[in-house]
Amino acid sequence: MCGIAGLWCRTGVGEDDLRESLERMTATLVHRGPDDAGTWCDAAAGTGLGFRRLSIIDLSPTGHQPMVSSDGRYVVVFNGEIYNFVELKSELTQAGSTFRGSSDTEVILEAAVRWGAEATIPRLWGMFAIALWDRIERRLLLARDRFGKKPLYYATDRHRLVFASELKALRAADISVAVDRRALADYFRFGYVPSPRTIYDGVAKLPPGSLAIVERTGDVRVRSYWDGRRVAIEGRRARRDPHDESLVIEELDCLLRDAVRRRMVADVPLGAFLSGGVDSSLVVALMQAQSSRPVRTFSLGFTEADYDEAPAARAVAAHLRTDHTELYVTPQDARQIIPRLPDVYDEPLGDYSQIPTALVASLARSYVTVALSGDGGDELFGGYVRYVWADRARQAVHRWPAGWRRRMGSTLGRLSPATVGRLYGLVERGLPSRLRQVHPEEKLAKLAKMLAAENDDEAYDLLVSVWTEPRLVVGLADGPRPGPDANHAAGIDSFVERMMLSDQLRYLPDNILVKVDRATMAASLEARAPLLDHRLAEWVWRLPLRFRCRDGVGKWVLRQVLARYVPVSLFDRPKSGFGIPVGAWLRGPLRDWAESLLDERRLAREGYLQPRAVREVWADHLAGRRDEYARLWVVLMFQAWLDRWGK
Repeated sequence: MCGIAGLWCRTGVGEDDLRESLERMTATLVHRGPDDAGTWCDAAAGTGLGFRRLSIIDLSPTGHQPMVSSDGRYVVVFNGEIYNFVELKSELTQAGSTFRGSSDTEVILEAAVRWGAEATIPRLWGMFAIALWDRIERRLLLARDRFGKKPLYYATDRHRLVFASELKALRAADISVAVDRRALADYFRFGYVPSPRTIYDGVAKLPPGSLAIVERTGDVRVRSYWDGRRVAIEGRRARRDPHDESLVIEELDCLLRDAVRRRMVADVPLGAFLSGGVDSSLVVALMQAQSSRPVRTFSLGFTEADYDEAPAARAVAAHLRTDHTELYVTPQDARQIIPRLPDVYDEPLGDYSQIPTALVASLARSYVTVALSGDGGDELFGGYVRYVWADRARQAVHRWPAGWRRRMGSTLGRLSPATVGRLYGLVERGLPSRLRQVHPEEKLAKLAKMLAAENDDEAYDLLVSVWTEPRLVVGLADGPRPGPDANHAAGIDSFVERMMLSDQLRYLPDNILVKVDRATMAASLEARAPLLDHRLAEWVWRLPLRFRCRDGVGKWVLRQVLARYVPVSLFDRPKSGFGIPVGAWLRGPLRDWAESLLDERRLAREGYLQPRAVREVWADHLAGRRDEYARLWVVLMFQAWLDRWGK
């Protein structure tokens, strides 16, 4: 795992100036690669590549980057891991290629020599951000993995193109850093900035599964080599309906074992995150089944019982006999890490689970250099409660007249959490257990949003939106807009599958994977996600929905595989997510910090947000009229980011 950076200029530049720029950029990425550094320059071509290395495979100098191909044509910097590099290397060797070392980086280069640069990328399985310079054609290729596990940002102007693993490296190259208010509106709508936008005007994310070709003229051509939407549509067209479910479970078990096995290859200590939920428990179980020694596992606990998953993780670890370590988190721990968040996430991210993610990454790094996670299981296998809940709510509310629905949504949206709790308490005893809700006030708030929607896609956008108030962002007359990919689910008639695909294409790469990548890399820890093997995505979209969602429960087929390794009683419990008691903390130990960032005069002076809208939400939260921690955290993370990077 590493950090990469580079420049391409329209005209030749001085080598000293080029190398100085690269060194400034890579100096900001030292956390991504503390073990080694390097630069490569072709001043006449105006091109330079920079690198920071976290040594994982082939710890010898033969793994040093930037790396030049055996024929001298290609130069590469590469962040990530290629999980099929052994097979590719064998194929290349049989075709006559020779290798100096044992790194997957060298395999990429020799594959480009043998098959061509553009033809090589689709043959790579793994997580990666790659910059490949063709010295003969004077053409730069940028590539990003299928799900967007590894980041790659780029910016262009009249004179050059600059790219890097993180925005802070682009800033070090003196790019323009004006805040894009459209991107800011997207951020407040969803809690993250959707691709290809970034928080900065003129700076883009290379989309997942894409290539960018920079020609001699400076023209940038972006194309997709793997499209998650196309995979879903083609999978549904080729859908089979197997009658022997045991064969499907066995097939998935084999696929998962192989995905996990490939991600256990490392020349450094390796472990796994374990929450006790289905996804992480399954990954750990398959690791332990293929390991000759106890797997190192790591989890967090909270003194607040409603948020404490440590006992569940401890029970799974005990059953699997892993070498387990846990850390209990206090408000003081949160206070200590919060000031670091704008440096860790140099683009605003409003997901408060970034705090425990950063803490567990730091914990794991004390013992290992690589950690496997269960990320991706919810999006690919239907694990979010909202999929089933929203589908049922949609079927119910569509029976009501549209005007009545909108009026009811407005009324429900004005109820305070305390009122909802009292009303729910009056009827709870008369409800069967399957209809009882853990957080009824949150469910009612979501129902209110769905009632106000004009159609299914708008209903889901509203359901996953954080801020929907018009004109929250100063300077945007039309306020927050519908989702940036309005047609991403065109051709899919199942509402549940449309929701899943939306999350796979937007929420997963731009929130979940950003959160994990930045938190782990800040600790110089490599995170690997076996459930995001692209073969699993292609496999699961060919199955009927009942293999994912059944009887009101998601991840049905994953649960059947896990039951082969772990007793059902240890993981059959309500999904709680990676949450923290941030609402209570904002009223208590974090109140002064929040108040300083939400000061009305400060908001007015900065000129990005309407002070009155923000202050009303803050007042409601402090008074207990509404539990507004989610919306407040999005604002607080932007304010903290602005305090660090807005100058």
